[in-house]
Amino acid sequence: MNVVIFGLGQLSSLAWYALTHDSPHRVMGFTVDAAYQTVDKLHDLPIAPFESLEERFPPSEFALLVPLGWTRVNGLRAEKYAQGKAKGYPFVSYVSSRALVWPDLRIGDNCLIYEGAIVQPFARIGDDCILRSGCHVSHHAVVGDHCFLAAHAVVAGSAVIGERCFLGLNSTIRDGITVAPRCFIAAGALVVADTEDDGVYAGVPAKRREQTADQVTEGTR
Repeated sequence: MNVVIFGLGQLSSLAWYALTHDSPHRVMGFTVDAAYQTVDKLHDLPIAPFESLEERFPPSEFALLVPLGWTRVNGLRAEKYAQGKAKGYPFVSYVSSRALVWPDLRIGDNCLIYEGAIVQPFARIGDDCILRSGCHVSHHAVVGDHCFLAAHAVVAGSAVIGERCFLGLNSTIRDGITVAPRCFIAAGALVVADTEDDGVYAGVPAKRREQTADQVTEGTR
């Protein structure tokens, strides 16, 4: 499949490298909102304004991948994913050959699962999710749409992660716990009780902080 990657930042560059060296897909170019285009090429590939993407890379011939980070609690990535869908683009997903997954892996589209990640049987990953290196999603766990799991985040058995959540480096969600939508789980946090929407949770055990998830993720990559 010929693919266009959204974004010009480090995560988009990383996605280009992974698809180029470890997938059957061919990256043919990049796209970004015209206001943010500062160069003509990235990795020697052309960049097209997202507003007129169909003219250069028609959806009948190209798929999209949107590997953006957790800005606005993953809201920016969710927004661009929805806009790409509205333009008629199909989306690809990437699962590293170095990830530990099973043949019946259940994931949505526009997902990236990087090296060393583990997704056990009966787990489900929604649309538009990123699982960074060394993540562990245990059996019967559910990761909702538009989530980002940082490196070595752990989701234990039967836990449920709501839409647009961010799980920080080395964070742990105990078995059977429900993390409400749009939560920010800080690095190293241990979540041992269900959370509330839009919360920021940190510490061992994790406690809710005064800030909202939107406040701590505004302006992040």
